[in-house]
Amino acid sequence: MRHIEKENEPPTSFTEWKGQANESWQPTWDNLQNPQKEDLGQALLREQGGLCCYCGCELRRNEFHIEHFRPRKAYPHLELEYDNLHLSCIREFNPGEPRHCGHAKENHFDENKVISPLEEDCEKRFSYLLTGEIVPKEKNDEKANYMRELLKLDIGLLRRQRAEALSRVFDVDFLGEASLADLQKIRQRFCQRNDSGNFPPFAHVVARFAEQLME
Repeated sequence: MRHIEKENEPPTSFTEWKGQANESWQPTWDNLQNPQKEDLGQALLREQGGLCCYCGCELRRNEFHIEHFRPRKAYPHLELEYDNLHLSCIREFNPGEPRHCGHAKENHFDENKVISPLEEDCEKRFSYLLTGEIVPKEKNDEKANYMRELLKLDIGLLRRQRAEALSRVFDVDFLGEASLADLQKIRQRFCQRNDSGNFPPFAHVVARFAEQLME
């Protein structure tokens, strides 16, 4: 999963809408409409550099949803808290498609086992294989195991996508000749946004794999 650095302030329109609360009206997620909801989504998209908060795939237009990390059902008091809001991939599933990320998590949540995308070391809790497999860095890391299963991060679809992203950078010839400086450059490149403010798809996976080789 990815580390997300939250912006200091949510969109002004979202803050002002929440500020209209009074004795006869209280803002709720269910009555959040456009343009405030659209502004919120665009702010989260910029914040995350165009990638899913969990798997790191590219978030294409109208193919993502606003995700409550701590589910609304169990944490209703957090449904409008900006720090609890992220963007997760896929808006709607077609029949037979495997669920993952926010759609797999839904309302399943054990507060004692979760790793938040806001935790600075969350990416380092996982390691990747060239096959695209994701594993806890430490085998006995109960939280990392829990998040991998909760978000279905190791399903075949995501394995294939990660393997493709890794193979474009780490081919056999490169792996046989790469220096520490080469690996550092790759890590730095995939930790940087492009001119549009976005990261390459699965950027954290490529950067983490370079770190693993350096370790």
